[in-house]
Amino acid sequence: MKSFKLIYLQIVTEDSRLIDIPLADGLIINKENDISSWLLEAFVAEKHFHEFASSLPDINGEVTIQAVITKKDNEPALFDTVLRTIKKVDGHYSLLFVGHIKKNHTKYAELLLEDLVYKGLEGEDLIREFKKKIKSRPKLATYKSSIK
Repeated sequence: MKSFKLIYLQIVTEDSRLIDIPLADGLIINKENDISSWLLEAFVAEKHFHEFASSLPDINGEVTIQAVITKKDNEPALFDTVLRTIKKVDGHYSLLFVGHIKKNHTKYAELLLEDLVYKGLEGEDLIREFKKKIKSRPKLATYKSSIK
């Protein structure tokens, strides 16, 4: 097993919206087992929990999440997960997800371009916004083209 710091976490909705989970702390573990499973634990302050709680599935419900691991500059990884537990601990909530990383062969620049075109940008506006965002690297849903 290998463990990593969970830097950033988002719920990915079916309509490609990203809902931030404001982490107080987080851990992600690659179990390195035969089924390539991962454990993700998000530790969230109680005051922030209610901002996104309605977007969580029921316990044992499926949810797609996007995580940045180890360093904030790393590209986000997409996971198909199941929410296993929600536990209240000393003014915080611990959320435990178990799942599998989605293989993503799309590069960030391609994803950003797709997002900007999807938003209706074209011509000089598209070029200007692309140059600006390729430097700031905003978080993007990494699966728009696979939406059912």
